[in-house]
Amino acid sequence: MIEMQNLSFGYSGNDPLLADMSLTLQPGSFHFLTGPSGAGKTTFLRLCYAELMPSAGQMTAFGQDVRTLSRDGIAALRRRVGVVHQDTQFLDHLPVAENIALPLLVSGEQIDMPALGELLAWVQLSGHARAMPPELSGGERQRAALARAVIMSPDLILADEPTGNLDWDMSMRLLQLLIELNRSGKAVLIATHDLNLIRAAKQQVQARVLRIAGKRLQLAGADL
Repeated sequence: MIEMQNLSFGYSGNDPLLADMSLTLQPGSFHFLTGPSGAGKTTFLRLCYAELMPSAGQMTAFGQDVRTLSRDGIAALRRRVGVVHQDTQFLDHLPVAENIALPLLVSGEQIDMPALGELLAWVQLSGHARAMPPELSGGERQRAALARAVIMSPDLILADEPTGNLDWDMSMRLLQLLIELNRSGKAVLIATHDLNLIRAAKQQVQARVLRIAGKRLQLAGADL
């Protein structure tokens, strides 16, 4: 699905932020990504969906070298990757249902209204379909962001600190949705600093914990 070999990345003119990383994300896998603030977790996720390109090393996504992809090829890759950003990034002038459906509109696809209704029900937002994003609570915004990320039925879900601003009950509700996606065959990668969230997940799914430390990617110990 995603394979990195000795991958490095640095912003122009700076020393590498990430160096000599190797990883294979298999279909149906569940990973957490940890590390201190500024270690490069968000940058790592951006590499996974080709918003950033490696400075060195090799990365393939769904069997294709990302460096060789055309603009259309990158767009096709991103349709297979759903991203829940740390900042949910809604268009505040559009209702929640339309925000969730935006990936379909951008791709020129028909909106299946019954399927959209089912998705809203799955994230427990059926009663908020016509609400505007500023009216939602933090937990509702994150569930709407997850619905938007999966509306194209991607193979891989990337979530960047999805529970960072949520209380424990809301964090668990969002985690359960991500676990359900994984059990349906989706690969899931969550960047988080919340070790309690990781421990709760590991009681329900086989999850590998990755840590960025000293610019490199490491497999975290079992003590988590």
